[in-house]
Amino acid sequence: MPPRLQSLQRLGTASLCLRPAIRPTPSFLPVIQTANLSQREKKRKAKQDPYKHQQALQRKAANQKRQSEIQAEKDASWGDPIHGIPTPFVESFDSAGQAPTTKPVKDDNGNIISDPRPLPTSPGLLNHLVDEKELQAVIDKAYILTKPVKSEIRELADPAMEALADKKHELVHAKAVEALKRILSMDNANSKILLHTNIKRCVEEFGRHNTDKFLTKKPKSALVDPNAPKPPIRGGPDTGSSEVQVAILTAKIRKLSHELSQNRGYKDKHNKRNLRVLCHRRQKLLKYMERSERGSGRWTHLLEKLGLSPATYKEQISF
Repeated sequence: MPPRLQSLQRLGTASLCLRPAIRPTPSFLPVIQTANLSQREKKRKAKQDPYKHQQALQRKAANQKRQSEIQAEKDASWGDPIHGIPTPFVESFDSAGQAPTTKPVKDDNGNIISDPRPLPTSPGLLNHLVDEKELQAVIDKAYILTKPVKSEIRELADPAMEALADKKHELVHAKAVEALKRILSMDNANSKILLHTNIKRCVEEFGRHNTDKFLTKKPKSALVDPNAPKPPIRGGPDTGSSEVQVAILTAKIRKLSHELSQNRGYKDKHNKRNLRVLCHRRQKLLKYMERSERGSGRWTHLLEKLGLSPATYKEQISF
């Protein structure tokens, strides 16, 4: 019988590597099947015990429904990285605390979708950074200075002319007061005046010269020196604390985001970057307050009043 000779192989099938192949390390762990059951196997089990199969489907549906509810609650509490969860105080920034209620939301056909909600107001603030007390003081002083002077010699005085002059003075004064009120009305204020008015409101609302009277302070640290000197007494209103800066940044963010959301604001790349910078600056201050305040009344009051959700200071903010 002739010997069997091996036929020549193609060059493509031959291995050109001269190094020996490395054998994989044998695994001594038990073999575990991790693949899912096929549809055929599921149908077979469903036919074997239909009652048990229906119970499993009900448990799965109930579990999926509960998971969707939990996820919806998390998404609602997480909020928006720009606006958070809007509150009445934040919504009052649009009118600088002058509108008693919000504007009713209407659809394209003019039908009211949501009714107006009450807003906190600051009635003492006027246009051109003037308050009600200053205006009243100026009106009273002007009334005295423009009042007609009566003659000291009563024998030569004419009572009819004096009464006519007093009546004319009252009319001119009333006209001047009405002109001042219209000029100083917040309805005629521009966006710059509205921003400065909102800054004054933030200082009065979150300044520590007011909040220290009713908010609980943060717990003292164990490393504090008991012999350290007392901090100096604050002179004047608090305008630079972290909570005041966060409130001012929130007012700027709301105004800028509103301008970018209307007309062709989506093309304004420069101000979109400015909005992102403001959000990151607020996030930095909020993270600092979260570390330093340790859950004090200032921290909780700030979050509740401005509606700052975890999305505004946790994780990465990108839009």
